[in-house]
Amino acid sequence: MMDASAALPIIDKIWWYVSLAATGIITEEATPLIGGLAAHDGHIRLSIAGFAVSVGIWGAGVGLYWIGRWRGVWVRKRFPGTRPMMLRALKIVRRHPWRASLAVRFAYGLRLVLPMACGAARVPILVYFIASAISAAVWGYLFTILGWAFGEGILIVLKHVRRYEWYLVIAILIGVGIAFWIARRRHLEEKSLEVLASGDEDVPATE
Repeated sequence: MMDASAALPIIDKIWWYVSLAATGIITEEATPLIGGLAAHDGHIRLSIAGFAVSVGIWGAGVGLYWIGRWRGVWVRKRFPGTRPMMLRALKIVRRHPWRASLAVRFAYGLRLVLPMACGAARVPILVYFIASAISAAVWGYLFTILGWAFGEGILIVLKHVRRYEWYLVIAILIGVGIAFWIARRRHLEEKSLEVLASGDEDVPATE
């Protein structure tokens, strides 16, 4: 019996993978969750979906790294609201370049600032590339598999998941939006910085 994903036109599958790679930096966890759900539904392959998400988010992180490396001062001047957080992140990155690079996908509230701080702090390119690739791969496959498992759970409960597919997608997007709003209100930037700075005796808040 032919695999359902094999029956999907190749151009459609390519569009799925390109979309997953391109949207991760914008929709965050919603992208791999939807990719996992689509894989469970037979539209694409789970392994390739996780790879596309990982590569896309890693590429975006590398782009942010170069922005920080080349235009870090401009970013702080152009967006003064980021200055205090960027300065604190810079201090931590200089003390823990590997730890900071490895945390770029899991430092909630700092996912844009931390890669730029790594670039501005001149973290060695090889160190950042390897550590951020590990971070992107773990994050991408973890949430893609969670999306697949979520689809499996719904299938067991409802038995007709395809009829509810887009409702699930909308629910995931709304849930991620609410989670992001809660995260901002609870100042997860500060918590992420505290975790990254763990073990330091004194990390000044600003310069």
